[in-house]
Amino acid sequence: MAVKQVQSATRVLATFEALADHQPVGVGALARVLDDDKSAVQRALMTLAEAGWIRRTTGDRTRWEVTTRVLALAHGAQRRTGLRERARPVLERLRDETGETAILNVPESGQVVVLDVAESNQLVRTVPGIGLVVPPLASAAGQAILAHLPVAQLADYGVTGGYERLAAVRARGWSVNDRDATPGASAVGAAVLDGEGRPLASITISGPAARMDADVLDRLGPLVNSAAASLSGH
Repeated sequence: MAVKQVQSATRVLATFEALADHQPVGVGALARVLDDDKSAVQRALMTLAEAGWIRRTTGDRTRWEVTTRVLALAHGAQRRTGLRERARPVLERLRDETGETAILNVPESGQVVVLDVAESNQLVRTVPGIGLVVPPLASAAGQAILAHLPVAQLADYGVTGGYERLAAVRARGWSVNDRDATPGASAVGAAVLDGEGRPLASITISGPAARMDADVLDRLGPLVNSAAASLSGH
């Protein structure tokens, strides 16, 4: 069955594209460009302005221009794509070296999300889906990222405690999830940092807890830390 378009969304997007091509521009001129009702265009402009995509020009408050939000979004998407491409061989190498699933995770609007997975070849394995949101403080993926954030930013991830645990992760260089997030699964993680020490992502090695006792987790820690360090500083 065909999925119907959201007509209001289509109109807002068309308005945004036309404004970007003709900025700075007023409502009347934009309505003529779009061959659309002026009041409808006005509503679309207010929707875009409220969301932070456009703003009134400083010199003439009747005209509109695009904000830098679209540039930030494009830069973020490009950076994520580049990170995923650079990380893929690192994930595959970790997978082959450890026999377990290697995962790339990224912070996204107060959440930690799985971006890529190099799946273990073992019959019994852990395989999170790409796009899965993982618990920030209970998961190794989340701990690795949170450990390198200022305390003031932790609330964005719903974290209001556990600071000593995160400080220990930062000092050691890797995080551990021993069946904390998912029963029967354990993981080790480390942060990928930018040139200023801010977390861009985390890499985790995940597997069934039966294969990942305390000694194995201790052995995997330096491996995942080294893998994350090879991607850091960009």
